[in-house]
Amino acid sequence: MGTQTVIKGKKNKQVEEVLTVPREDRRTLSHVPDPENIRGRIDRRGLRDDGTVPDGNDLESREKLRLLSLRYIADFDVLLIPARGKKNAGIKARAVDISSTGVLIELSPEAGKFQVGDQYQLRGHIPPGTMPEGFDSSIKLNADVVRAFTEESEGKVKQMAALQFAEPLTDYFQRKRWGYSIYMASGLMFVAVAVIMLMRVESVLYFKYNFWLYLYSLIAALFLLSRYLFGAFYRDVPVNPDYTPGVTIIIPCFNEAQWIHRTILSCINQDYPVDKLEVIVVDDRSTDNSAEEIRRTIEKVHQEAERYATKERLKMVVLPENGGKRVALVKGVEMAKHDLVVFVDSDSFLEPTAIKHLVQPFQDPRMGGVAGRTDVENKYTNSITKLQTVRYYIAFRIMKAAESYFDSVTCLSGPLSCYRKDLVLKHSEAWLNQKFLGQPATFGDDRSMTNFILRTHRTAYQDAAICSTIVPSKMSVFLKQQMRWKRSWLRESLRASGFIWRKEPFMSLFFYVGVIVPIAAPIVVLYNLVYVPLAHHVFPGTFLMGLLLMGLLMSLAHLLFRKSKLWVYGLVFCVFYEAVLLWQMPVAWVTFWKSTWGTRETPQDIEAREKKEARRKKNKKGIGLPF
Repeated sequence: MGTQTVIKGKKNKQVEEVLTVPREDRRTLSHVPDPENIRGRIDRRGLRDDGTVPDGNDLESREKLRLLSLRYIADFDVLLIPARGKKNAGIKARAVDISSTGVLIELSPEAGKFQVGDQYQLRGHIPPGTMPEGFDSSIKLNADVVRAFTEESEGKVKQMAALQFAEPLTDYFQRKRWGYSIYMASGLMFVAVAVIMLMRVESVLYFKYNFWLYLYSLIAALFLLSRYLFGAFYRDVPVNPDYTPGVTIIIPCFNEAQWIHRTILSCINQDYPVDKLEVIVVDDRSTDNSAEEIRRTIEKVHQEAERYATKERLKMVVLPENGGKRVALVKGVEMAKHDLVVFVDSDSFLEPTAIKHLVQPFQDPRMGGVAGRTDVENKYTNSITKLQTVRYYIAFRIMKAAESYFDSVTCLSGPLSCYRKDLVLKHSEAWLNQKFLGQPATFGDDRSMTNFILRTHRTAYQDAAICSTIVPSKMSVFLKQQMRWKRSWLRESLRASGFIWRKEPFMSLFFYVGVIVPIAAPIVVLYNLVYVPLAHHVFPGTFLMGLLLMGLLMSLAHLLFRKSKLWVYGLVFCVFYEAVLLWQMPVAWVTFWKSTWGTRETPQDIEAREKKEARRKKNKKGIGLPF
């Protein structure tokens, strides 16, 4: 969360990552429950004087107050119009800090003195990335001066003023910009679904021309619509304040020096009982300065938050040699002292209440694993990350939610998932030594462990357990990631096919359909977009309209839930998928032997690069030989 910040990418080809950055709290662990109960007064926002939320059973109200209080570093121009006096005499200023309830501005010397109680109309445009998704828009609302002061910075005296909005930005945008978005999105989704169904009914009329093709078309539409239907029925397991089982968070790290500091802090700074939470960071022999960054972060936490028993709850271990992500995770599980273990990727950041929500389904003794929701952190970097933003949200809030309706989530995702410790240890040897077609399975760790768990236990999804992650912002890395995911999906889908039929019948049926539809999709697309136009001279308008409506369904669902301008990228993603990503599936079938990740330089990537360089040198020498 936070303001617009530019962070340089890795290696020589640099990408400017646009992140939201929160204003740092003066307390290192501002969300951890106070073990000594020394936090004091309640301010006008309903928060303690150190910015934390009072204890109480009304978790929803507490969370709303916390979100309203979050401050983000800002850097954009605003115009202040006095409520009294000349309406055209605007005062130019610069926003340096903003929250949903107010803004801190820096004034020019000629602005004059500001007095507490002065009223202004504030105008400006919040740039994308300054605040969370949905706040990037123009504002024009009334505000009162609640504080005026000066501060010295770099030898200059700056005049500052804090203004409180007449209404929170959440309410302002709901009323001004998104007041009718729910009705619009709901209505258009209904129309899209109706048209899709009518088009699929039309497919029945063409059965006599190509039975299997049009049967596929009908089944694919019903499958997708069912995901949205059951996703709409999904509900989180509510928080039971008396249920706080012991949890160990394990962070495997390999060459993530850029993000590991923030990951560690987000994991230890949880609104969860101090004696019930520990964090173990396992460095898999990183070749950058990740280990040093981990040590610095842990030492800082120990120094500044010792009274939260951090020396007993936050630790680091460095593996004697690089063993891969699975080895790092198993090492952490073996060290864990609690019965539930949470896996968090080293470039993912937890919301303060993530663990509290994530553990709730484990009140069911048959529950073996639970996934949280993953949002895109660097969503505003470029078009590639914006595409992924919509896709991630639909993949979790709709697809995983639909599976969770049947307690059978087929992938407990790597950024944030929780397991019973005894189940992970039970399957650890098979997990570490897994092979497919005789080759070691070095990726797809999350799907693989999910299959081990799902064979005997239930798996679920908690939408309120939120983390955000850094996604690829370069096309080459993104495509490599997608190829890797397709390979692991194919491999683990074949594994799951051997036991999923024992689960709930309806869920099992749609699992098998969900495997067949993507595999057959390239053939169907070629038939409709290439063969039919060339052989029958018929423009594939109906097929293209169906694709458009499927994309519209994704976009409108994102608009309905997120109320964000990024909703249009759902349509763009569908076009990109059909044009590019779809054709990775046939390639994935014949490249199971590959073990490189592509999104980070693992030992397998290094080995592959060295082999490639050796072949290139060999070829150059061969060219220079005489005939």
